[in-house]
Amino acid sequence: MTVGRTSRRTDRVITAPADRREAVVNVIRRARGRLTLSLFRCTDRAIVAELARAVDRGVRVDVLVTSRSKGRRKLRRLWDALETTGAAIHSYTDPVVKYHAKYLVADDGPALVLSLNFTRKCFQGTVDAMAITRDPAVVDGLRRLEAADREDAPIPRNLPERLIIGPERARRQLTALIEGARSSIRVIDAKLSDPIVMTLLEARRREGIMVDLHTAKRLDGLRSHGKLMLVDDRVAVIGSLALAALSLDFRREVALVVGDPTAVAAVARLFDGVTARESAQKTALDEKGLDP
Repeated sequence: MTVGRTSRRTDRVITAPADRREAVVNVIRRARGRLTLSLFRCTDRAIVAELARAVDRGVRVDVLVTSRSKGRRKLRRLWDALETTGAAIHSYTDPVVKYHAKYLVADDGPALVLSLNFTRKCFQGTVDAMAITRDPAVVDGLRRLEAADREDAPIPRNLPERLIIGPERARRQLTALIEGARSSIRVIDAKLSDPIVMTLLEARRREGIMVDLHTAKRLDGLRSHGKLMLVDDRVAVIGSLALAALSLDFRREVALVVGDPTAVAAVARLFDGVTARESAQKTALDEKGLDP
């Protein structure tokens, strides 16, 4: 998979917990005609209130949510909260594929593709990220995907390759990224478990590629919730898609491939920070004669 770069910056990435809620609120607040959201969890009062204000000023707000979840009470609370906003709520009803995608599109852009839910935990206490893009192909692709999922139709044709869509395309697209790595593959994913992907990563390691996997449930004192990949420090993947068989093969997932150098640098800094702190922790334990 290749990622084209344009002369005008179209993407940015946010990883810091302190910046996440404000970024989402600002996109909702600036919408003037239409908001399209794909949600799995939303309990944050500021987000719910901002959606209600958008409806009040005449914005059409369409929200697509899962119809199946382990936490039935959480799902009921999600519906109840969204109903107070006046948004049009749509249920994803595929009998096999579970719905887990997280994205937002405002007007003709920007679009947000996220690894995080709109909850206090994800806004404050997780390793997560969101990509914000004005790429017209991505904006259009997400709108068409949401419309198809709302109507229980097949995914649209000619979606941009930057959009990794599970389950239909995810395995092929992620395999191409891993196979195309020239120097390094770095992953943050506490659910990494797919045997085919793990075998491929080990094969790339034997070929001399630096493979750096962060699979602990907590990183740098935060819950590891996000799913991020960084290839050759030049291409990042951000979204809801875990490298696990259930996520790859049985869930509606969305991730975005990012090639903008400044945006990729933000992801690289996140990985560098996690790696440095893990190394420091291991050194401290070694000095005490303890296993990590």
